[in-house]
Amino acid sequence: MLGFFLEGYGWLPNRRRRTADVVVRTHLLGRRVTALSGPDAARFFYDQDNVHRHGAAPGPARDTLFGRGGLQGLDGVDHRLRKAMFMSMLTGAGVGLLERHAAAAWAEAAATWAARDRVVLLDETARVLASAVAPWAGLRGDDGLAADLVSMVDGFATAGPRHRRARRARVRREAWLVDEVTRARTNTPAPAGSALAAIAEHTGAAGEPLDARVAAVELLNVLRPTVAVCWYVTFAAHALHLWPEHRDRLRSGDPAYAEAFAHEVRRFYPFAPFIAGRANHDLAWEGHRVPAGSLVLLDVYGQNHDPLLWPDPYGFAPGRFLERRPGPYELVAQGGGDPLTGHRCPGEAVTVALLRTLLPMLARLDYTVPDQDVSISLRRVPARPRSGMVLAFPAG
Repeated sequence: MLGFFLEGYGWLPNRRRRTADVVVRTHLLGRRVTALSGPDAARFFYDQDNVHRHGAAPGPARDTLFGRGGLQGLDGVDHRLRKAMFMSMLTGAGVGLLERHAAAAWAEAAATWAARDRVVLLDETARVLASAVAPWAGLRGDDGLAADLVSMVDGFATAGPRHRRARRARVRREAWLVDEVTRARTNTPAPAGSALAAIAEHTGAAGEPLDARVAAVELLNVLRPTVAVCWYVTFAAHALHLWPEHRDRLRSGDPAYAEAFAHEVRRFYPFAPFIAGRANHDLAWEGHRVPAGSLVLLDVYGQNHDPLLWPDPYGFAPGRFLERRPGPYELVAQGGGDPLTGHRCPGEAVTVALLRTLLPMLARLDYTVPDQDVSISLRRVPARPRSGMVLAFPAG
């Protein structure tokens, strides 16, 4: 674990560069690890006959980012049923409704930014997204919701103060949502078609409703990733600062280019360093033995910067996604495979849709980037521009 804390996103890619093998053998939290990378490796990793997810995520991540009992740690029938519930919420007309909520919240917030002279974009975007997703999910948010959801993401991969804040935020928000689920099941029905209604009414393979705490975890699995899109919006502002030649085309509102820009932000910038699973039984990958029960990691950052997949992988080039549509096992910023049946993030379509909507609005803002530290340390997980991207607005 010390190697990961010291090297961050470079932990697995650095080891891969030092070996001629197609796998990396190492340890994480005292457990043997086999780390893989590449489309074929992603296909192997997401084959549920090979790898399962239950018990794979490190305890600190479960206690902050994912919660216990949620979708990410399920397999088999319960995973399929729970995934179907999420896909029903996070595809189709519901995505367009959330986009409209987010666009309206952004426009309302942006109208106040000039009067404040300077804003920290990451913080402001988190508040925009929290104020959009809470009513969309059938909930009434509060002033601290955005900060708590950001804390859960910001503290999942550290042992310091950020991790303690993340744990406190999760405890606080799970308690709030347990009350909301209980109320929806008793005397105050949730709004029809909302995430609160879908989760409160969901039944598992045995026909029983979710435990109220697990239901709260799953509601956070809607709220938290939506607000985490603030990282990508902030990264997009960072990209526009470094490569302003992309701004005119992005502000034009061409949806194909906005989506290509969103994909390149998700590929280029560091977010998830890897994804973890456990070997179902003794496996073999490219002639290497993978023992039953051992950890299997898919190197997300390494794959998204693999020169065999992405020409000039450390160059920011949105046009690459106008020329090709990435296959299901190539761009793995939010997992690989089919989101309908496998463990790929069910909210990926929401992430892309929100970015496709918000990034042209960002590019149209009249702002400057004052002197600040916009460096991004690959040792910090999750990474972010150190300043959070401070934007300044002209007077009057």
